[in-house]
Amino acid sequence: MLRLSAPVLGLLTALLAPGLVLAATPNRAQVTGEVIDTWCYLSEIMYAEGSAHHQCAIWCAAGGVPVGLLAEDGQVYFIVGFEGRTTTLADPRLLEIQTHRITVDGSVFERDGLKYLVVSEVLKDEGIVNLTHEEYGIQPFGE
Repeated sequence: MLRLSAPVLGLLTALLAPGLVLAATPNRAQVTGEVIDTWCYLSEIMYAEGSAHHQCAIWCAAGGVPVGLLAEDGQVYFIVGFEGRTTTLADPRLLEIQTHRITVDGSVFERDGLKYLVVSEVLKDEGIVNLTHEEYGIQPFGE
C-alpha cells in the first residue's frame, strides 16, 4: 500500500481538487539541475550524482524513492508532479531521465524548509553531463 507524507498528500489533493487552500503558495519558476534519487543523495549512503550513480538512481526511482532535482545552486526540489501526472511513483518518464541535466518550467511550493516541484514542462534535456564514473566507479558496484 502506498503511503504519502502529509505535505505531499496535501499537495496532491490540492492539485486534484481546485479551490482548496494550500498551506504554501506556489511560485512559478524555471529550474535547471540534475535529476537525482533523493535517498542516496540526502543520506550520503554512496556517491549519488552523475554517471556513477545512473543505474542505482533508476532502481531507486523504480522502487518508489522520491525523485528530486538538484538545482545549480545546490537546492534540492522534490518532484511531486510531472507533466500532468500527480503521482511520480515509478513514472517511466522520470526513470528515463535519471541523472540527466534538465531545465523545467513549473510551480515551486515551499513549506518547513522543503521545496516541492510540480513540473509543467521539460524545456531542455541535456542527457547525462556529470561524468563521474571514472572517478567513483559505477555505483552501487564500485571498484
